[in-house]
Amino acid sequence: MKSIRISAGLGFYGDNWEPVVATLERGDVQFIASDHLAELTLAILQKDRQRDPALGYARDVVPMLLRLWPLMAERGVRFVCNAGGLNPHGAAQAVLAAFAAKGMTARVAVVTGDDVLPQLLDASKPADGWAHLFTGEPLAGVRERLVFGNAYLGAQPIVQALDAGADIVITGRVADAALFLGPLVHSLGWTLSGATAEADLNRLAQGLTVGHLLECSGQGSGGNFGSQGAWQAVPDLTHIGYPIAEVWEDGTALITKAPGTGGRVNFDTVRQQLLYEVHNPHAYHSPDVVLDMGGITLHDEGHDRVRLTGARGHAPSDQLKVVAGYRDGYKAEVTWGFSWPDAWDKAQAAQAAILTQLLEKRIPHDELYIEHPGLNSAHGALAPLPDAEALNQLNEVWTRLVLRTPVKAAADGFGRLFPWLALSGPAYTCGFHGLHNTSELLGIWPTLVPRAAVEAGVCVELLQTQGVAP
Repeated sequence: MKSIRISAGLGFYGDNWEPVVATLERGDVQFIASDHLAELTLAILQKDRQRDPALGYARDVVPMLLRLWPLMAERGVRFVCNAGGLNPHGAAQAVLAAFAAKGMTARVAVVTGDDVLPQLLDASKPADGWAHLFTGEPLAGVRERLVFGNAYLGAQPIVQALDAGADIVITGRVADAALFLGPLVHSLGWTLSGATAEADLNRLAQGLTVGHLLECSGQGSGGNFGSQGAWQAVPDLTHIGYPIAEVWEDGTALITKAPGTGGRVNFDTVRQQLLYEVHNPHAYHSPDVVLDMGGITLHDEGHDRVRLTGARGHAPSDQLKVVAGYRDGYKAEVTWGFSWPDAWDKAQAAQAAILTQLLEKRIPHDELYIEHPGLNSAHGALAPLPDAEALNQLNEVWTRLVLRTPVKAAADGFGRLFPWLALSGPAYTCGFHGLHNTSELLGIWPTLVPRAAVEAGVCVELLQTQGVAP
């Protein structure tokens, strides 16, 4: 029975691509799928695009592919990524130009059509049609402030690009696991478009599970492993190997990693990733299939090998999820510290002085968030503060204040409330950080749109670099 091997690339914008080198050299894979878009990354890319309309894509795709492509071309490995972000054509052109400068050639496919901002802005359509997915609020309150809106596409355009012969596929916003499902459907002859048969849906569910297990790079092979007392046993995270899946035609999959790499693939590390960001394990929605994890079996075969079977699939809905972004005011933040003796009391006194100034100066703001790194900044209310006696014994206390305001001038002026404390406030200040640190906030608006209205505009374009193959 035919099988293919596919591996994780990056798990987020800025992730490390050196483990992919080890995968290419020792992992015997045919595909790399690289996820550059965490849920908030589009907001980062929007800020890039505001500064330069030619940007809006994950810029790490260029140096990464310059490093990886010679190894991929030599072995016939193909690459799929969503680094196009808000500007897939910009990403492709940047890759093409970089390859041409190095004399390298590749067929690059660009997938577009996930941009639904024009639909969201269309005043002829009722704003309550794009209700917030979690609160039910109508879009009307933020419509005029929208700056991007992108639907999560599925695997079909990736399959189309690979069928057309693309070596590298660059998409915008697609569902993370679809980056992996596309190569599986392309290579194993699975039915994707309009799949209704139980066997077809179950194979797609297995493929979606594979994608979910691989989409977070090293987190699928022992990185970020949170089991108390067990994470220390994961070897050599410095040289972690990203997870690899060998997948057969019937959907059976073996999760592993390249030999000689760090990390660990076992029952515990795989099941932790399986449940990552899953609200309902019996109905994990994607554009291609709804996954029911209830029948999944993970069989630990040892030696960094876990066999995956039993995923069940149901037909997807006629809607696609959208992540939209809107202008949501400004943020300014300042951090400063006090040392022993009475570090806690000094921090509280200085904090009270800032609160008094905000009130007296009538500085407009929606929120002032206060936390103490090292005490409660990681877990908030779930991390109760020590008792008064313990607080009085602290060697140092750091305080972080974050002002959220609709008025840019208020954010710009926030840092001016602090410097006088250096000489006129409580003693032993450890210095201020962020006095001139204003940034625009982008709020996130998740919603649903009709699938047909999006997929009708999806386009796959095949381009080619000019140069000499490595």
